[in-house]
Amino acid sequence: MGETGRRCRGVRFAVILAATAVLVGGCGARPLSELNASESGQGQRGPQQAPPQDKAAAAINAVQPDPSLNKLLPGRIRSSGLRMSTSQGYPPMEMFASDGKTIIGLDPSLARALARKLGVVISVSNEDFNAQIPGLVTGRYDVVMTSMSDTAERQKKVTFVDYVQAGAALSVRKGNPKQIQTPADLCGKTVAVVDNGSSLALTNGYDKACKDAGNPAIKILKFTDDQDGMLALAAGRADVNLTDYVVAADRAQDAKNNSEAIAIAGTEAPWGIAMNPNEKQLITAVQRALQSLVNSGEYGKILAAWGLQPLAVKSVTVNAGK
Repeated sequence: MGETGRRCRGVRFAVILAATAVLVGGCGARPLSELNASESGQGQRGPQQAPPQDKAAAAINAVQPDPSLNKLLPGRIRSSGLRMSTSQGYPPMEMFASDGKTIIGLDPSLARALARKLGVVISVSNEDFNAQIPGLVTGRYDVVMTSMSDTAERQKKVTFVDYVQAGAALSVRKGNPKQIQTPADLCGKTVAVVDNGSSLALTNGYDKACKDAGNPAIKILKFTDDQDGMLALAAGRADVNLTDYVVAADRAQDAKNNSEAIAIAGTEAPWGIAMNPNEKQLITAVQRALQSLVNSGEYGKILAAWGLQPLAVKSVTVNAGK
């Protein structure tokens, strides 16, 4: 994972449903009777509406069910709906809305769109990240979307339908005064990184490349967390804060951070929708539904709503991680 150490991602992007199910949060459980209709799916006729707090609600609510895809689902999911889980706390991928209970972010948005395309209802469950894969293996969830890297090690336990390509980024001050576009432009610059994180490993590699080419070395400022790196950037102590792209892009959308995000080509790796390998019908249905959203442009609209267009894929793969 990236700098937070939560997900063990490549350079470091859910939902339990049933009329009698319980939505389990990180600090306890909430019965469906306490959820609003858009979370639980109760009291709704026709396709389930996205909660208004979801930035991509308009795009999600425009998705129409595909009966041919619905037929691919296991019978229990067609009748009871899709059970999905995520681990909030990694904006803009998954986090609580201002009400403190509705889970929003790119992952829930795409999950809601998939549910609509498949013609089933969905509700979002928040669990600790380390509980996600065990929950799939034991049948507690049907799918997990929580910014989880598709890796060969995880493929021993789950199957991934890969939905984005996520990598690292350069956070620079608004207007990019040092005209930094690629890692080659970092020679002679000051770069803030999280100590012992993936950004440090990348920066060490870029520093070596600078020296090998006879260019000035990179001055590396190491911090215990990414926020300190952003403060160094804002104060002018650093020219760049090197971090996960999703983090850099989210901060760039907040005017008070006065920053821009520049994706670093070549650092991308797939993040996947995790499912139990035995659920062959579900895996096929999810892959085809997601490809349908990609082909229609609806997938792109949802990514755009969260400012994450550079994460887009054109072809939906299975277990493409290495």
